[in-house]
Amino acid sequence: MEKRTKFSLWYYLIVFILILIAQWLFFSGSGVKEISYKEFRDHLANGEIEKVVITRDKIYGMLKTKGDTTKVAGEEAKKSPGILPFLPSTPWRVKMQQYEQLRQRQFYVVRLDDNKLIEDLQKYGVDYRGKFNSNWLTSFFLNWILPFIVFVLIWGFIFRRMGAGPNVLNIGKNKAKIYEVDPKNRVTFKDVAGIDEAVEEVKEIVQFLKNPAKYTRLGAKLPKGVLLVGPPGTGKTLLARAVAGEAGVPFFSLSGSDFVEMFVGVGAARVRDLFAEAKAKAPCIIFIDEIDAIGKSRGHGVYVGGHDERENTLNQLLVEMDGFDASIGIIIMAATNRPDVLDPALLRPGRFDRQILVDRPDLNGRVAIFKVHTRRLKLAEDVDLRKLAAQTPGFAGAEIANVCNEAALLA
Repeated sequence: MEKRTKFSLWYYLIVFILILIAQWLFFSGSGVKEISYKEFRDHLANGEIEKVVITRDKIYGMLKTKGDTTKVAGEEAKKSPGILPFLPSTPWRVKMQQYEQLRQRQFYVVRLDDNKLIEDLQKYGVDYRGKFNSNWLTSFFLNWILPFIVFVLIWGFIFRRMGAGPNVLNIGKNKAKIYEVDPKNRVTFKDVAGIDEAVEEVKEIVQFLKNPAKYTRLGAKLPKGVLLVGPPGTGKTLLARAVAGEAGVPFFSLSGSDFVEMFVGVGAARVRDLFAEAKAKAPCIIFIDEIDAIGKSRGHGVYVGGHDERENTLNQLLVEMDGFDASIGIIIMAATNRPDVLDPALLRPGRFDRQILVDRPDLNGRVAIFKVHTRRLKLAEDVDLRKLAAQTPGFAGAEIANVCNEAALLA
């Protein structure tokens, strides 16, 4: 079994929280120490201030350096093991020490009414300038709203690249195509040819859906599931649609791979949503094509410490098939060409009660299929469909349909 990398929406929530923390650390000014106005005046009187920036309510300043910063930083770097000892030692540590010294020289103080401040700044040769404070709304937008918008855009881009599209919030919804009852475009058993034995077996399913009381009156339980087994292209999907068309009930069609997603828990959520929607439209037929995508036997190649997402989906499917009453009129039909890999719990009575073989057609079956697919084609008078059927041994219905279409394109 191929291992799949599992992702969760929690990962993106954690990334968002980390972005907010980084935003708070880098933009909140927590790295600049606050001093009292008396300390500020003492530093100014001692000539220790290099420059200041005066705002409406605060004064930001920087103290003068003591000695050669590169030399001092180099000496400190030799003493310090560094934050990451495995990195190249001296150049990297010197830069880190210089950054640390620069941070320690910075300060801010709450501004007070001081008429002599500008005069004293000029007296002690301090480089000073003013700065207009942005209002709180602008600051809030730049520091919090803008990063959040950027995060949402990145998040949406990631989901679009993964195929989630704009419906990312509906990721737990099932992807089934629903074919409602349409008398004009419905598929019936007349459209199914070459698999007469399989058609005879599924005709009983139609009676279950049309008249369930006939069987429940005798105490019988209606079958919950029918598994169509056969090579690719033999008409398993067409046969399931014909059952729905003959019974006049809605038809839910989806593939087994539609359940499996890279996010943890999505497959199980889609199974629950599918059955909830089917119960609302009962009686109906649920058709799962290529069920081996989620129905493989469990216990082979699983992750250490737990099941993978595919097994979670299969477990939920087994629970749902046990959890509904067959008398409400929901028949689950599934198709596969690999019945040997399916989990035994899926094949036991009470889930997929019946297995119907949909095999490749014989000579008479191929003749019937040729008749179906040439009904809308203009044929020459000398076309012998039985001769064509004799020349195509082993062809399935899909292959015969392709032969007819290619002939029409080349004519």
